[in-house]
Amino acid sequence: MRKILFGLLLCANIILAEVTNIPATIDFVKSNKMKIIDIRTKSEWKQMGVIKNAYLLTFFDEESKYNVKEFIKKLDKIVDKDEQFALICNTSSRTKLVSNFLGNKLDYHVVNLIGGMDKLVKDGYKVTPYPKEEAIVKSVELNSTAQNPLKVTPK
Repeated sequence: MRKILFGLLLCANIILAEVTNIPATIDFVKSNKMKIIDIRTKSEWKQMGVIKNAYLLTFFDEESKYNVKEFIKKLDKIVDKDEQFALICNTSSRTKLVSNFLGNKLDYHVVNLIGGMDKLVKDGYKVTPYPKEEAIVKSVELNSTAQNPLKVTPK
């Protein structure tokens, strides 16, 4: 009986899930249909570059630690609870975890970009270099009340 109940709950959770999995493609990234949030670490942004106009919001730090409350607080400044948005990391291993958590547990409308930045770069996407740290800090300070203070817009 317990197995049947667990199975029904699992199926209900999958049916009600707010997570969509789609391949990371150049067309999707360039279409600007929704906000893209890059949850990689700062060192990964510096090493590989970023998607133009992506929001840079690390979930796991360099030591694989995370702070859900802080992440959600920052996320809520970028997206509305009922707004669909996409998550990207290097290969989609982290976004799979984070998007399932956000969609299934917190009812966000999340798109997980499968293949991540690795796939985009292999497919020929030209990344934007990560901006110098001073420029980001000044931008966030100057735009702290702005709608998109964490958005990366190259100069």
